Amino acid sequence: MRRARKHAAKQNALPQEAAPLDAGTLDGKVEPAAGPAVGPGSSDSPNGSGGPPRAEGAPEPQGESPEQTPASSRGKLGELLVEANLISHSQLAEALLQQSASGKRLGQLLVELGALDEVGLARTLAEQLGLPMADLRRSSPEDAALAEVPESIARAHTLIPLRRTERGLEVVRLSFADQHGLLRGKSVTARDLPLALRNGCAVTTTLLAKDTSHRTVYPVFTPGGGFGLEEMSGAGDVILVPDPTTFRVLPWAPATGWMLCDLYFPSGRPVPFSTRRIYRAVLDDLARAGWDYVAGLEVECYILRLEDPKLRPEQAGWPADPPAVSLLAHGYQYLTESRLDELEPVFALLRRTLEALGLPLRSLEVEFGPSQCEFTFDPQVGLEPADAMVLFRSAVKQVCRRHGYHATFMCRPALPNLFSSGWHLHQSLRDRRTGRNAFVPTAPGELLSPVGRHFVGGLLAHARAAAVFTTPTINGYKRYRPFSLAPDRATWGRDNKGAMIRVVGGPDDPGTHVENRVGEPAANPYLYMAAQIVAGLDGIQRALDPGPPTEEPYATRATPLPRSLMEAVAALREDTLFRKAFGDAVVDYLITLKEFEIARFLGEVTDWEHREYFEVF
Repeated sequence: MRRARKHAAKQNALPQEAAPLDAGTLDGKVEPAAGPAVGPGSSDSPNGSGGPPRAEGAPEPQGESPEQTPASSRGKLGELLVEANLISHSQLAEALLQQSASGKRLGQLLVELGALDEVGLARTLAEQLGLPMADLRRSSPEDAALAEVPESIARAHTLIPLRRTERGLEVVRLSFADQHGLLRGKSVTARDLPLALRNGCAVTTTLLAKDTSHRTVYPVFTPGGGFGLEEMSGAGDVILVPDPTTFRVLPWAPATGWMLCDLYFPSGRPVPFSTRRIYRAVLDDLARAGWDYVAGLEVECYILRLEDPKLRPEQAGWPADPPAVSLLAHGYQYLTESRLDELEPVFALLRRTLEALGLPLRSLEVEFGPSQCEFTFDPQVGLEPADAMVLFRSAVKQVCRRHGYHATFMCRPALPNLFSSGWHLHQSLRDRRTGRNAFVPTAPGELLSPVGRHFVGGLLAHARAAAVFTTPTINGYKRYRPFSLAPDRATWGRDNKGAMIRVVGGPDDPGTHVENRVGEPAANPYLYMAAQIVAGLDGIQRALDPGPPTEEPYATRATPLPRSLMEAVAALREDTLFRKAFGDAVVDYLITLKEFEIARFLGEVTDWEHREYFEVF
């Protein structure tokens, strides 16, 4: 555990005393302040995907390289450090040699080589630039000063501006998205938050061994815990390392903060089964290819009145009896204002919550089904849309439950007259060199640029295998029906909502993107988006042609989507692309979890079987 604590402390971006969470602020009264927008996914890498945040101590100052440092009569950084006896001439020479090869900043290299600590570097830079030095471990800046920090600096150094409120911060939830995209974790007291930021927080490895019933399906008390990894043996611990850039104050939970975490073994090694880590790695691969991933969420769900939570002891279990519910509206009147008004009280509650969380909510809509809703969000980049999805789903379910409602992101609830819900993922690539949308076509009559066409070609080619990630539940495959505004085969078309891939936009339209209509709302967003990038990037690299766009999506001869989770798992076994991208261990792990889920389903006697056979035979 000591090694893990060292690792967490070394990687955490907040200074050792967790500034600006100074003791006075933690005693009291914190919420996100106005000022630099520090959102999910901020880190050293361009995508916000460079692993856990950077070292503790004084923030690494900007501008220490010869290319970026303003001219100064006080001399060059290296000369000043040697003159102050902080480094030797040989250490400077070694760092300069490495700088020419790596392109890193001189000060960063000297710290990495152990020739200098960050405080010494900061003091020397302050002298070089003729500026005072502020050590945020020992002082808490004023809110107005934090508001003046440029956003790029705040993101680079994980600066979280806070301000005092009437009620203090009492606890902070440290959560991670598990293999199913469900949030799990612990609450720590505000007093212990600096310790958790430095050292991380331990949770059991068995959380990674559970299927959707929350049963532990791996033999965790055998060598390797069923995973073939020594660290997974004996139901030992993994470490939650908080990502401070995701900090929120939860508007529905009094005096409660929240942060997403990444998973590490006590040795400091990343846990390979962390789906947020998997997505980060894919984003980095995409960045190396020259693009950023841009995604917008369009999510359907049901919000129902909670009549009976089924909390009698005999109703508990793995899983428990589902709650009894009633409708908030009759449905069957798509987008009518009268139905909207019936749902307005709960919509207003959720709108205020999501806006307070800083999520980029665009619209709340009444869908066709009774009490069925749709939420849409502005496009986000990199980690942000996936982080937003896990927080959105969790927030909606928790807020609804506190106010006497039940929200479900299950695809097709077994209730009379209810329809399927989907999760449509709007996506494009942004050129990292120019900042432009890489899907925008320039030739008249083209739907997409060559990059966009090949991306679609990859999505279609791997649609069957990717279904395990886009539609990970047995229930989700009940949605793939013809003439239902849901796809049943791998097709694409211009603004066609029966096709799997719908192209929106066209020549010279900067908003051109593709909408994948295949997903279910219960999907793990990190795996859903990672699979999209992996398949699309394969299409680009191999110049896969998607063929002509369809005008008859339910009649076109095309590869059918899997009819069941069993079919999808079989397709994933045969598709080598995801093994290459995620690794054999990750794919085998996810398949094992799904096979346990399938086995439990096949072992159940369903209502259909009873009706079909009980009387006639």
